[in-house]
Amino acid sequence: MSHTPNLELWPIGNCQVSGLIDQTGALVWGCVPRVDGDPVFSALLNGEQRDAGIWRFELEGQVSASQAYIRNTPHLVTTLEASDGSAVEILDFCPRFERSGRMYRPVSYVRIVRPISGNPRIRVVLKPTKNYGAGVADTTAGTNHIRYLLGAQALRLSTDAPVGYIVEGRTFRIEADTHFFLGPDEPFTGNLREEVRSMEQATRKYWQSWVRGLSIPLEWQDEVIRCAITLKMCQHEETGAIVAALTTSIPEAAHSERNWDYRYCWIRDSYYTIQALNRLGALDVMEKYLGYLRNIVDGARGGQIQPLYSVMGESELDETTASYLAGYRGMGPVRRGNAAYKQVQHDAYGQIVLPSAQGFFDKRLLRPADERDFENLEQVGRMAWAMHDQPDAGLWEFRTRQEVHTYSAVMSWAACDRLANVAEHIGKDDRAVVWRDRANAIAATIDEKAWKEGADGSGHYGASFESDYLDASLLQMVELRFLSPDNERFQQTFSAVEKHLRRGDHMLRYAAEDDFGAPETAFNVCTFWLIEALHLAGRGDEARTLFETMLSHTTASGLLSEDLDYDTDELWGNFPQTYSLVGVINCAGLLSKPWSEVR
Repeated sequence: MSHTPNLELWPIGNCQVSGLIDQTGALVWGCVPRVDGDPVFSALLNGEQRDAGIWRFELEGQVSASQAYIRNTPHLVTTLEASDGSAVEILDFCPRFERSGRMYRPVSYVRIVRPISGNPRIRVVLKPTKNYGAGVADTTAGTNHIRYLLGAQALRLSTDAPVGYIVEGRTFRIEADTHFFLGPDEPFTGNLREEVRSMEQATRKYWQSWVRGLSIPLEWQDEVIRCAITLKMCQHEETGAIVAALTTSIPEAAHSERNWDYRYCWIRDSYYTIQALNRLGALDVMEKYLGYLRNIVDGARGGQIQPLYSVMGESELDETTASYLAGYRGMGPVRRGNAAYKQVQHDAYGQIVLPSAQGFFDKRLLRPADERDFENLEQVGRMAWAMHDQPDAGLWEFRTRQEVHTYSAVMSWAACDRLANVAEHIGKDDRAVVWRDRANAIAATIDEKAWKEGADGSGHYGASFESDYLDASLLQMVELRFLSPDNERFQQTFSAVEKHLRRGDHMLRYAAEDDFGAPETAFNVCTFWLIEALHLAGRGDEARTLFETMLSHTTASGLLSEDLDYDTDELWGNFPQTYSLVGVINCAGLLSKPWSEVR
């Protein structure tokens, strides 16, 4: 069964590697040795060429496929059925469980094929690519394994299927559970069947236990749980970094060339992810991320913080194109790296301070923040104070213009405000006065320079100090506690933003032309910001209706990408997008009925 690539994808992963399974049960995207590595499974971005960068099981006479996750896990079950009634199940997962006192999360993908009816016959197509699609991996075979040579690295498939059939691409009958472990290039120790089954059970138990510890809303539990699991899979646990998405170069709109590599840690996106998971009580993700931030702050040495870094904390992410990959549906270019790392985006200072501040208050943490952490955080605050009225590229990362963006200024205010709160909490009253004075001064500047008065006496905050255009980030002024929901200026700003940026059930991030022309799709997180604002404005029924509408646009896997065509409702942009999943979690928590209603 072949089909045009789309975003009906099912993520699997273990916080070291991840993969995306398409509607046919094929593994079409996966990078090694980590999320920003070489896409050895690259078929998602290989245009209509479907025989390279893929791992699929072809059922002879196949007529249908259906999929579902095992409850409260990222373990995917795909059922393939043939015209003669034969059928198989494919169970996909990446091992993750505690072993020998540490988390076992190898660079590996595990697939188990089970016959469930009739006499199914399958063909295994496993053709990883190397060097961003430059070629298919060379292979060597042993008695029970196949090695895939990927330049400087190699993967080894250990299996109890007939190796010769796989190498020669032959169809064969599946008469018993058949196991495939694609992982490090080293001998598989122990009984493959028993070890793989043990891994699956231990990994399933890990995820279900993790979900059991979440504090979730009464309503929309399935949606929240799925988003939470996926957000956790977007963390590179070795360092604590959180990537914006698992893919690169899915265009924001058809043929737009707005194709970006999102397999990096944006300080902004990670702040929102941590905030959402904290609301669910997923403290483990925050603890790891705070460690990552401390290393970033140390590396900056009191200087400028970049908007994004690699998951290993690398600061140089030079942007190049992968010429051997045609792109999603042939819509190149496929980018590797992201030139936004060179940009100046002053909101990053607030987004470091805000999650870090929790470390001084939360007594659950294994490593509470101390006075040395406060001193380091003050360095970040000093940059926020120095840059609050200076131009930057803004959160939307304009590549050809700079202004003093209101969102960045508000984030600088938040940095100073939270530092004052921390100083008061740890008994540094003199520092509290300094930071409170600075926060008040920034607030006064924002009110003076960002407020745009209309001729009729009405007005609104502008997206920047220099101009009066609007963007959806202005709705975050309440979330950041800069304004209260009943503030007259916020109400006027909300009215203006809704009027100019709302398109039916969707929200643009801005309507003005940017470096690539006028935006063609809605930005999903902005629609969730709209839902929050509607609720806070007393339009609760409308907010719930719009939230249900947004949930109807999720993939069968329960997830969202970055963008949505507001005319066709098709998803676009990198997938799964952390911003969008954060929106689901936050709105569900805000709109849900309380648990007291069932007690």
